[in-house]
Amino acid sequence: MIIRTAELEAVAVRKEQYPPEDRSEVAFAGRSNVGKSSLINALLNRRSLARVSGSPGKTRTLNFYNINDAFRIVDLPGYGYAKVSKQEAQRWGPMIENYLANRQNLLRVIQLVDIRHKPTAEDRQMYEWLRHYGLSGTVIATKADKVSGNERAKCLAQIRRELDLGADDAVLPVSTLKKTGINDVLDAIDALLLSAQNDTME
Repeated sequence: MIIRTAELEAVAVRKEQYPPEDRSEVAFAGRSNVGKSSLINALLNRRSLARVSGSPGKTRTLNFYNINDAFRIVDLPGYGYAKVSKQEAQRWGPMIENYLANRQNLLRVIQLVDIRHKPTAEDRQMYEWLRHYGLSGTVIATKADKVSGNERAKCLAQIRRELDLGADDAVLPVSTLKKTGINDVLDAIDALLLSAQNDTME
């Protein structure tokens, strides 16, 4: 896949603020410090389209990016950041779940986890949500440059075990710093779009 154009199309907290359901969407979810914004910028080959902050938890809305005027990438609010108030964190849950439950053109939510750490309770809950809504199947293990080749296999196996992934679920190690694994993610998105297109034609 070649990303030719990418622009922020909508920022939403409520359903009425979403763009029309006129094109397929692939969303990204993950803990607040997992490197989600950096990954989106790397995928889109843009330095600062998705805001990267030194203070985790800054993404507090659903951000819809129009890609090639053909599909959207949706950046979901980060979760699991201790400095966010409980009241605010409780608002994010329903906001994300409403999107997952009701967005008809959402193909999949790609979940990000830090390869260096055992998935948290929030990570497991998120993947259970995605499985419940039929949106699971792809996990990205970020910061892959931080572990050695020998450690990587063990870390990926741990992610599979903790998230209870199936044989068909993919775990893609990615480093935005080293720019490794980016094409694998683009290929995975391309395959999702092609599958959706084929389903529409049948």
